[in-house]
Formats: sequence, structure tokens, C-alpha cells
Amino acid sequence: MKLPNSLRALQHRNFRLFIVGQGTSQIGNWVQLIATSWLVYRLSGSTLMLGLSAFSLQIPMLVITPFAGVLIDRMDVRRVLFATNSLAMMQSLVMLALMVSGQIEAWHVIAGNAVLGLGNAFDAPARQALISKLLPNRQELTNAIALNSTVMNGARFIGPMLGGLVTATFGEVWSFATNCTMRLAVLYALRATEIAKHVARSHHAGIVRQLMVGLRYAYGFFPSRCALILLAISSFCLQSYGSLMPWFASERFHGDSRTLGLLYSAAGLGAVCGMLYLASRANIRGLFKIIGRSAAVASLALIAFSFVPSLWLALPMLFISSMCMMLTAASTNTVLQSIVPDELRGRVAALYVMSFLGMSPLGSLCSGWLASLIGSQNALALFGAIAGLAALIYAQYFQRIRTEILPLYESMDIPHHTS
Repeated sequence: MKLPNSLRALQHRNFRLFIVGQGTSQIGNWVQLIATSWLVYRLSGSTLMLGLSAFSLQIPMLVITPFAGVLIDRMDVRRVLFATNSLAMMQSLVMLALMVSGQIEAWHVIAGNAVLGLGNAFDAPARQALISKLLPNRQELTNAIALNSTVMNGARFIGPMLGGLVTATFGEVWSFATNCTMRLAVLYALRATEIAKHVARSHHAGIVRQLMVGLRYAYGFFPSRCALILLAISSFCLQSYGSLMPWFASERFHGDSRTLGLLYSAAGLGAVCGMLYLASRANIRGLFKIIGRSAAVASLALIAFSFVPSLWLALPMLFISSMCMMLTAASTNTVLQSIVPDELRGRVAALYVMSFLGMSPLGSLCSGWLASLIGSQNALALFGAIAGLAALIYAQYFQRIRTEILPLYESMDIPHHTS
């Protein structure tokens, strides 16, 4: 049966296994994340501790991921992913044991997040680098990246609702148990995937020198430099809402963990819708325009979310902000993965992950600290305004971006996009 054009990458068995395994494990990951956020706030009652919890989970993305990208270019990415997902399962088991024994404290959760973040620093770029190895040709890479983002954000929609329900009904302990079980799916998928055997290459240059090669490639080209800088600022400002969601769920909207799950799920649904649009596109032309416009709309929606008086007005604002933020991120990733040489793929993927996920912990920590001084609503609105200013500056340089990227598109024989 011939699949629709927007699903064309799913005709390949390896990619189907990858998508099912990753999607299932990410649902479990979000179930645990909801429990973790609610648990930290329940144990500490502090927005600063919420920021610190998010910071410990994501800071390895900023510090370690660039070096991880160099190592991933040298290693078998499937083995890397098997190791990182095994580590994530072990972390869930330890947290589960602490919960069952009644010994859990807020600092345990923060330390556990740091361990999980260490694995994620290798997992995220390895996952991006593996996608190209699952497909017979690069022409389907744009569709595969969009479908992968759709499934990851679909998990971001389903997981928080499931996590909020499980946490509210059965308690946090069952959320950790659910994640442990669902991690088995990705481990099985990685075992069953059939890809070409990894061929080790000799590398005479050191890790730092190889990292600089990737940096020069990504930041030496003006269009990719602008996209990565805008993504980093947007991620710092617009992703910071996640660490403050328990405060909004509890204090602003007078709810419980189910309310928290609804807020996260609204953001996840928005991200899914953005990725479905991206999957329907024929090629990468026009994505640099989407990067800038989406960042601007995301910032405006987050400012509106900060001050809306009710949950039912807040949900659509989160939907729009998350949809546009993910369009900015996924469009940047799609362009970079489509134009990068294979020998630099891991390093450039790592720089993308660093800009997108690595800046979030700094934003979370700063927003948690700022919220303790001026209030969560004012802190979030200020961050939204800063992101909006960055989008305006990007727009000032768009004509130069377009002028410099078009010759590359022509050399790659990428046709004009009709929409």
C-alpha cells in the first residue's frame, strides 16, 4: 500500500521500528517528568527548586553535548542509544526504589535529573544522527525529521495527560514504574533495527579540534548562524515556562497534577500540529522564513499566557506558543541536517541540540530565580518580550539570509516550494 507523501519515510522498516520505539519510550519519559515536577514542588514548595530541578536535567545538553557530538561521529550510534536508554531505565528504577522506601527528598530528584541529563546529552544528538542511517537516500530526510518530531511531540501531548492522571490517581511511584516499563520498547527497537555495520575511522585531530571544525561549519555560514542564535535565545526564553508550570497549575489556576498535565499536553498538542505541517512540506525551501515568523508569534503567545485569568484561555496560548517554538526548532534542525556533510553530522546535530535543549536549563534556572523576585507571571512575560526582540533582529537580516542560502539550494538541486 502506497503511503501519503507526508508519511513516505514510514515505508522503510528501520524507520518504523525507530519511530515506534522512540515514541513509546518518550511517552514514559513525560509521565515521569510530570511526576518529577509535581514531586519537587510538593516536597519543597519553591519555584527556585523547580528551576533547579529543570536546570539539573538539561544543563548537560549545554556543557557536554558539543563534545558528545564529536564522539558520536566516531562511534556506532545505535550502541550509543542503547547505552543511554539503559541508563535512563536504571535512573527510573533507583527513583522508584527511593519512592517505595519512603526516603525520597527533593535533592534526590535533582540528583536523579542530573544523571538522566547526562545520558540525554549523548542520546539527543545520537538520535538525530541515526535517522539518516535508517533511510536509503537523503531526499526523504526532511520528511523523516518532521515525522520524528511529530512523534516526539505526540508523546509530549499524550505523556503529560497520562502522567497527570497516574500521579493524581495512584501517586508518583506508579509514574516511575510506568516509565521503566515503556523504556523496554526503544531497547527492543534498537536491537531489531538492521543498519550497515559501523566502520571506525582513524582520527588524528583531538576532540577540541574536531569540535572546532563543526563550529566553523555551523557558525561560519551566515544563514545557519542566524538560525542557531535565534533558536538559542528563543529556547532560553520560551522554553522556561516548563519549570514554572507547577506554580501556574497550583497557584494561578488552583488545580492539581491533572491541571499540570493539561498545561503540558496543550503545549504538546501544539508542537504536534506544527510538526504535521512541516511533514507536509515537499522540501526545505522557505524554512528560514518560518524560523523567524514562528519565533515572533511564540513570544507573543507566551506573553499572553502569562496574564490570562483562566485555565481555558491559557491552554490555547500554550498551544500556539509551543507550536511556533517547535516550528522554529524543527525547521532549524531540518535545514542543518539536510545540508551538512555526513562526516560532520554528529557534531552539527550536537550544536543544534545545544542551542535548543541546552539553553533551556539556563532559562529555567533564571526564570525560577526571577519568579522568586518579581513573580512568575512577570518573569515569564519579560522572557517572552526578550524572545520577541530577538525575532525582530532576525527579520532585519532576513534578506541577507535568503541571498546566501539560495545558491546552496540551487547546488543541491532543491526545487522551489510551491506553497
